[in-house]
Amino acid sequence: MSQSLSREQLLSLAQEFGTPLYVYHAEKIKEQYETLSGAFSAIKARFFFACKALTNINILKYINSLGAGLDCVSIYEVRIGLMAGFTPDRILFTPNCVDFDEIDAGRALGVTLNIDNISILEQFGNRYGGSYPICIRINPHIMGGGNYKISTGHVDSKFGISVHQMRHIERVVKTTGLNVKGLHMHTGSDIKDVNVFLAGLEVMFEMTAHFPNLEFVDLGSGFKVPYHEDDVRTDVVALGKKVAEAFAQFKAESGRDLEVWFEPGKFIVSEAGYFIVKTNVVKTTTATVFAGVNSGFNHLIRPMMYEAYHRIGNLSNPDGPSRIYTVVGHICETDTFAWDRTLPEIREGDLLVFYNAGAYGFEMSSNFNSRLKPAEVLVLNGKPLLIRRRQEFEDLLRDQIDVL
Repeated sequence: MSQSLSREQLLSLAQEFGTPLYVYHAEKIKEQYETLSGAFSAIKARFFFACKALTNINILKYINSLGAGLDCVSIYEVRIGLMAGFTPDRILFTPNCVDFDEIDAGRALGVTLNIDNISILEQFGNRYGGSYPICIRINPHIMGGGNYKISTGHVDSKFGISVHQMRHIERVVKTTGLNVKGLHMHTGSDIKDVNVFLAGLEVMFEMTAHFPNLEFVDLGSGFKVPYHEDDVRTDVVALGKKVAEAFAQFKAESGRDLEVWFEPGKFIVSEAGYFIVKTNVVKTTTATVFAGVNSGFNHLIRPMMYEAYHRIGNLSNPDGPSRIYTVVGHICETDTFAWDRTLPEIREGDLLVFYNAGAYGFEMSSNFNSRLKPAEVLVLNGKPLLIRRRQEFEDLLRDQIDVL
């Protein structure tokens, strides 16, 4: 049975903790993780939560307790992950366009390094040779995912080393003695077609012949979750079956028994998250009825940045007559959450909820317009736990140095 929080629970949380408010449901996180691990139970699969989706240390501790690893893209995410209890062997560090010192810091902490730049690959090889095994991120030139901004495996992407630079990679590995234990690719997010993963896997299998010490192939992630009622999700059960078949055939042909790694982020936490706001004003113009809420892209930027769709519910008046609203924020910028959305009648003071708000919501928030960041609450075993306090005015000035 799918885990979700009820309207009554969300109203109670808003009353207790105020709005705007991010709420996460622990049991839904667990359900999503178990769905993935069950889908790939026929093969040696490991899952590393892409913590750029949500790095609250309490969420990381909970995900650690489920048995997942951690995928990090900055040295600070690595350090948070270690504080949350992940051991270095369960952390994958995949930065891009960083200074070599950051790569070196990851090595010093003992995590798995995933290098996506020939320059860094060469520097690392010249300094450490094969003494510290690494993973190499490949750009397979496969267009996958939804919005272009979240597609990362195409020819114009900054991520990964082009598959067509294989000869250059080989020369660096041979001349420096690098020990390559993994190959990695990630084509993007919101991948509906499981064949995108299989196409990437075919590319990776072809490259394995060049790396005799390989232990795993990492297919990244990009599993899609549904955003509206008739939306689709990645069929991870079908994908698990097809990937198991592909690895079995590869093993039969090559004699090599490799692990498959994945880095789910949104799939794990998106549907577990709710963002609750209060309607400040209902403003009727000559063309539009605006529902203006006490938030903006300073708290949830995905609709403005990616044209992302979030289903919206009226918690206060769920049975009201249907009307058309454009839901906007109170930021001095165009911060439209939804255009011409049919919703139960919205009245000033009504509480609205954005669903699928667990990934890249709070994580991408800011203090734009000198607005305060919201609180975060984790609901675990039915009990609400405040895991981040709401900011106060003094927090805006905390890091500033008054010298005038």
